[in-house]
Amino acid sequence: MSDLKVPVGVSNRHLHLSQSDLEVLFGEGYQLSEMKPLSQPGQYAAQETVKVIGPKGSFPKVRILGPVRPRTQVEISKTDSFVLGVTPPIRDSGDINGSAAIILEGPQGRVELKEGLIIAQRHLHMHTDEAASLGLKDKEWISIKLEGERALTFDRVLVRAHPQFARDLHIDIDEANAAGVVTGDGGVIVK
Repeated sequence: MSDLKVPVGVSNRHLHLSQSDLEVLFGEGYQLSEMKPLSQPGQYAAQETVKVIGPKGSFPKVRILGPVRPRTQVEISKTDSFVLGVTPPIRDSGDINGSAAIILEGPQGRVELKEGLIIAQRHLHMHTDEAASLGLKDKEWISIKLEGERALTFDRVLVRAHPQFARDLHIDIDEANAAGVVTGDGGVIVK
């Protein structure tokens, strides 16, 4: 892979659960079952899904991503927000303080989150050494150009550099549709 090329990973609505919320939804001592690995080492799509309920509508089978996290976070697209009737902020993953409320329903119970619903900021995962070799650093803003019939340059792409990350551009389904790309397509960092 050329230094400036990046693979695209399209993210549909999903959630990350804390262990305590997982147990409310699925039962005491419950553990997630891995369905398939994701692009980031140690991350996976779980077999389990839950219903996500907003004031206006709901989605019945939203995929849980594992492993569990310290706090529950639900990530949706702007289009999803209209269906649910909510107004979540665009945020970096993990930045959920003061974000939107949402209800989760599993086979064993219901969790009413006072905050935790966001639209994820588009971002580029990469290993810290790789970022440094390109002159990039964690939390820096860059642009990435996606080629094709609906070529589009995304500005305000957040660099997420960490020793456990693998190079992957994460955009949501709305952004992917606007650019006409799917998971596995490529882009180029604009310098």
